[in-house]
Amino acid sequence: MSEAWTPFSYIVVNLAREIRPGEIAFSGVNSTLPMLACLLAKRAYDFHFTYLNVAGGVEPVPRKIPHSSSDPAIVEGSPALFANEDFYDLCARGGLDLVFLGCAQVDGEGRTNVSVIGPWDNPRVRLPGGGGAAVMMPTAGRVATWRTEHSTRTLVEKLDFVTAAGNLQTVVTPIAVFQKRNGRLALESWNPQVTPDEVIERTGFKFDARGARPTAPLAARERDALASLDPHGEFAAETR
Repeated sequence: MSEAWTPFSYIVVNLAREIRPGEIAFSGVNSTLPMLACLLAKRAYDFHFTYLNVAGGVEPVPRKIPHSSSDPAIVEGSPALFANEDFYDLCARGGLDLVFLGCAQVDGEGRTNVSVIGPWDNPRVRLPGGGGAAVMMPTAGRVATWRTEHSTRTLVEKLDFVTAAGNLQTVVTPIAVFQKRNGRLALESWNPQVTPDEVIERTGFKFDARGARPTAPLAARERDALASLDPHGEFAAETR
């Protein structure tokens, strides 16, 4: 019997599964789960890809995994360092194949909001802002985002504000993986611990579920790599 998914393992592993051989993958600010996904892919998969991160690391090999994706510890072991402007330039020139960018809200067209919740001129919550999202989302080869909460307030029919739009291809939550097809996010797979009907009920936008299937089980190498990255369950405890 395969090991049951946890919210933590489901998000990290399914983000890692988006990385393809030979690609250049980038994880941004406040992106701890994609940071772990890139490090997991390095340990679990038998192919090469280049990992860059917002702290400036190029192919880092950290001895201790930091809790912040911007921590200088995540550049340890890098043969070179990048400045932020270099990442934006590389992306604008088509040099980043896969970029992980966070969001507060995402809609069915794959647009994201990291700016405000509520009206722009009188918001209920003012969010940190998009950082480089508005530049990187339309210029990266593909963009993947994630939400630790799968609900109608995070996966919405209408964004409170459009911070970024462009090449968002993948959305991963604790219960589902969406991929863009024909201009809209469609269900690719669901966590076997829920049903497709539950995914529909908890999603604010309508989506195509044809061809969707239960997510492939956690592989032994993925499980072992995840355990090596989070031996004391500290990251898992923060993702519920």
